[in-house]
Amino acid sequence: MFISQAFAQSTGAPGAGDFIGMVLPLVLIMGVFYFLLIRPQQRKMKEHQAMLSKVAKGDTVVTQGGLIGKVVRVVDDSELLVEVGENVKVRVLKSGLADVRSKGEPAK
Repeated sequence: MFISQAFAQSTGAPGAGDFIGMVLPLVLIMGVFYFLLIRPQQRKMKEHQAMLSKVAKGDTVVTQGGLIGKVVRVVDDSELLVEVGENVKVRVLKSGLADVRSKGEPAK
């Protein structure tokens, strides 16, 4: 009928397995975020930068604001002169372009 005190003291060192049990799910979540969110976004940014670096005179471009025009002149590394209508020319930053269509590609 007497309860031995040895049963109450038989637990191991507290926190030894708990720390690994807490850190492992966090590491797994960070890995999932990296492969599903961060890595594809970085790849998309690299593709967009490569597309912007290849803009040349005569290309049809679409701005982020929705304007579609033809590149008349490349002003410098960051600016373009785009004709959006008959005798209507607009200076556009390359970073403001959403899409670059080649000379012969039809509109979607």
